[in-house]
Amino acid sequence: MKGPYFHHASVPEAAGANVLRFPVSDCDEAAFASNLKRAQDMTAQLRDHVHKVIHGSADDQKARELHVSRGKMLARERIERLVDPGTAVLELSQLAGHELYPKETCASGGMVTAIGTVHGVRCMIVANDATVKGGTYYPITVKKHLRAQKIAEQNHLPCIYLVDSGGANLERQADVFPDEQHFGRIFFNQANMSAKNIPQIAVVMGSCTAGGAYVPCMSDENVIVAGTGTIFLGGPPLVQAATGEVITAEELGGADVHTKRSGVSDHYAVDDLHALYLARRAVSNLNLVAKHQAAVPTVPFAEPLYDAKEIGGFLPDMTAATMATFDVRAIIARIVDGSAFDEFKKTYGETLVCGFAHICGMHVGIVANNGILYSESALKGTHFVELCSQRNVPLLFLQNITGFMVGKQYEEGGIARNGAKLVTAVSTTKVPKITVLIGGSYGAGNYGMCGRAFDPRFLFMWPNARISVMGGNQAAMVLALTNSRLKGKPSADVDAFKAQVKGKYEGEGSCYYSTARLWDDGVIAPEDTRQVVAHALLATRTAPVEETKFGLFRM
Repeated sequence: MKGPYFHHASVPEAAGANVLRFPVSDCDEAAFASNLKRAQDMTAQLRDHVHKVIHGSADDQKARELHVSRGKMLARERIERLVDPGTAVLELSQLAGHELYPKETCASGGMVTAIGTVHGVRCMIVANDATVKGGTYYPITVKKHLRAQKIAEQNHLPCIYLVDSGGANLERQADVFPDEQHFGRIFFNQANMSAKNIPQIAVVMGSCTAGGAYVPCMSDENVIVAGTGTIFLGGPPLVQAATGEVITAEELGGADVHTKRSGVSDHYAVDDLHALYLARRAVSNLNLVAKHQAAVPTVPFAEPLYDAKEIGGFLPDMTAATMATFDVRAIIARIVDGSAFDEFKKTYGETLVCGFAHICGMHVGIVANNGILYSESALKGTHFVELCSQRNVPLLFLQNITGFMVGKQYEEGGIARNGAKLVTAVSTTKVPKITVLIGGSYGAGNYGMCGRAFDPRFLFMWPNARISVMGGNQAAMVLALTNSRLKGKPSADVDAFKAQVKGKYEGEGSCYYSTARLWDDGVIAPEDTRQVVAHALLATRTAPVEETKFGLFRM
């Protein structure tokens, strides 16, 4: 067709003008090789840590052998048999509890949480690990359970609880029982998710004692395994102490009791495998298959032009006194479909890169740090978050930020006011947010870039990432200048003080310190980022669309 109202694609568009070009050949060869070697070493260390919690250390073998000797599967084996064959599972917070409790091993926080597909439906799976202190709840176990439930509630994922737990860890009762975000919140969340039509299914595959008995009792549907599964508010020792009655666990709360007499359980399973089959049948009857299949993108997509294993070559040493910079577009080019990126306001506020892309066929708006945040960067980011909110496009934040610019000129220019605009937009947008810490995450920059406190649906860290109120070198200098006890002291004393502060910040800023405390949803290798983010994005696509109402922006 011809005429003034018709046109053809321009030559630049046809040639792929929006494709990012960041080949390794353009890099300084020596610096790239050094960076890549450091990143590979960090990734190898991460994979070693994960291997140990999955396969167990030598100290764990006795507990694992005892567990298996009772005819029971290990927690991850149960998840593997529950999900659809050949489908991927996104395990969360694998290193929760890492070196958290002195002289105790709390592998994965005593619990495995994962998003997997069961009979065509994406589900949140929460599996107690009875080989860790009998599956009892440490404080970190409670936190991990609650985090899994929050992800499920935000994304409307059915919950499947594979229960095998001795209940609260009595030695730490003050840290697991009485407070708002302690053990009781698990049952509060179950009730409220059920009220929102987010299905709750429990499979009792071991002990389910005291308050823990409410997990199956407050589920919409539950299964119990004969011979190993038990449910009771007070176990045999407590019953004997209170009433003098001597009774076995099976007689008190086994499968026969609860499927034939009490009615507490709905389905009788002869073993773990049968129980998982019954759980799959329960999911098949949720009437959610069509909804979840509709959320899977059907459009074809291209892989990035560049190998994701090259990402490490661009990452500088995060512990250096003066950290080198890198162009974050080189990272984006190795994550998004076809390395195609429609950048927004490219030549304005250049220390914040914003633009639209696709990841495994799913539309996403990317906000990525490319230096310190100035007023222009904050305003640009605010504008872009507004666009994504209006168009219902999920946001992906790639954090590598030292903070907002400081100094007289910038304060007079309204850096605090303009930074607050970005924080307001990030706080109040209702589109799904996913954050990946790819470098530093310091100070108020963490807030503007959707840190943990700003409710990203998922937050992951790379092994090189650091998180603290400021960097170790800066903290050492600030605390030395403000410490009145150092006035007039020899320089050697001041240097020793600075070294102590820096050491503390380096330790507490580590990705392993963070993930042990569940400040994130897991440490991931840079080359796995595309697939992990794709799984996270897919999990968000079954939640109802919410309308964004922004707070007041100070002008």
